[in-house]
Amino acid sequence: MRLVVANGTALEVDDQGPAGAEPVLLVMGLGMQLIAWPDELVQRLLAHGFRVIRFDNRDAGLSQGFDALGKPNLAAAGIRHLLHLPVKPPYALADMAADTVGLIDALGLNRVHLVGASMGGMIAQHVAARHPGRVASLALLMTTSGARHLPQPGWELRGMLMQRPDGRDAEAVVAHLERLLRAIGSPAYPTEPEPLRQRLRATVARAWRPAGTARQLAAVVADGDRRALLTSITAPTVVVHGEADPLVPAQAGYELARLIARAEADFIPGMGHDLPQALMPRLADHIAANARRAG
Repeated sequence: MRLVVANGTALEVDDQGPAGAEPVLLVMGLGMQLIAWPDELVQRLLAHGFRVIRFDNRDAGLSQGFDALGKPNLAAAGIRHLLHLPVKPPYALADMAADTVGLIDALGLNRVHLVGASMGGMIAQHVAARHPGRVASLALLMTTSGARHLPQPGWELRGMLMQRPDGRDAEAVVAHLERLLRAIGSPAYPTEPEPLRQRLRATVARAWRPAGTARQLAAVVADGDRRALLTSITAPTVVVHGEADPLVPAQAGYELARLIARAEADFIPGMGHDLPQALMPRLADHIAANARRAG
């Protein structure tokens, strides 16, 4: 792994596979690190013949932080959003999209097969719509257009998202993250407790940056409705969404598939808002098949 300066921001990058192979660029979701992309998915994409690039978004993992911008008042931002008032975040999703395009430039790439999960899918929508020449194909995983009419997570889950760990030590943070991931995870594909805890311990040991997550969440809230962007996406697109997703309900995926021209879709029964190990072959095959549609 190495730091790459993109759009003036230092991003931690994991770049695997032959330099001359077609690149797949993976963009992760809210507060998540590049290691949240399962190694099995990376290996399967490498086996398909791709070069696979993961990176930490700004304010996450080992990438550059923006603590100087302060921590936003998320409660106030949420109220303003409900009242249809503008929300001013420390930075915008469009800035994170510019980071992504800057990374493509910094790596000397022309076009990439772009894959975005959750918030990463929102960022990918901006990139594909505003920079069509840089996106050979697009895969949108468990994400949304941000339209107000779409179903939202229940109040109990919203409350969990706003909770803090019971303590400051690493095990308290791991327990907090485990509760959250259990609440949004796939009921048909549960992760065994100890492997999940081991993964979370590695995540927390690498980086724990709740203030950065708050700034990213403010950017999501401020971004609003992206439906107008979707109609300008021309890249071959596949939408993958869990029918049991409690955080971004499946109706959001159905709308994406309807609004993006010639999009293909897979709505998976029993899948929630995570990337279950058992579904990695299916997901890798979707990304590879969609990339082939790009010729």
